[in-house]
Amino acid sequence: MEYGFVQGDIADQSADALVNAAGTSLRMGSGVAGALRRGAGEEINDAAMEKGPIDLGAVAVTDAYDLEAEYVIHAAAMPHYGDGQATAESIRDATRNALERADDLGCESIVVPALGCGVAGFDLMDGAEIIGEEVRNYEPETLADVRLIAYSDAEYDAMRSATER
Repeated sequence: MEYGFVQGDIADQSADALVNAAGTSLRMGSGVAGALRRGAGEEINDAAMEKGPIDLGAVAVTDAYDLEAEYVIHAAAMPHYGDGQATAESIRDATRNALERADDLGCESIVVPALGCGVAGFDLMDGAEIIGEEVRNYEPETLADVRLIAYSDAEYDAMRSATER
């Protein structure tokens, strides 16, 4: 399985699955979730909310609507907004569960943001290192292309540096 890095808006990516950095309520607020909601249309928020709440580290899947993907995998790396921060365990579980669900769906490509970092309160370098470990250690069935996405220059540099340790 190949993995690499891209910089930009996740809603502009084309892949079989895009991963949403979700909270356990699955309400699509700001950051990655907001970008995906703007790109997909409001229906995605309604569909996600119908599947929630989910456990910390778990995932739920919706249609991608107007995005260039088949699925959005909502990975709950953090508690509901305001109810705490992401942890190393929740980031690890959310990343692994997103990869496994993509395989279960027969996906060949997936785009994964810095789950649990940013508004979720977890350090970007530490979070990116955990995500990189999970991706490197994952043994895929159908996944062949994993892209780790960063929005800003600083986030991109941090993710590359942390995952290549």
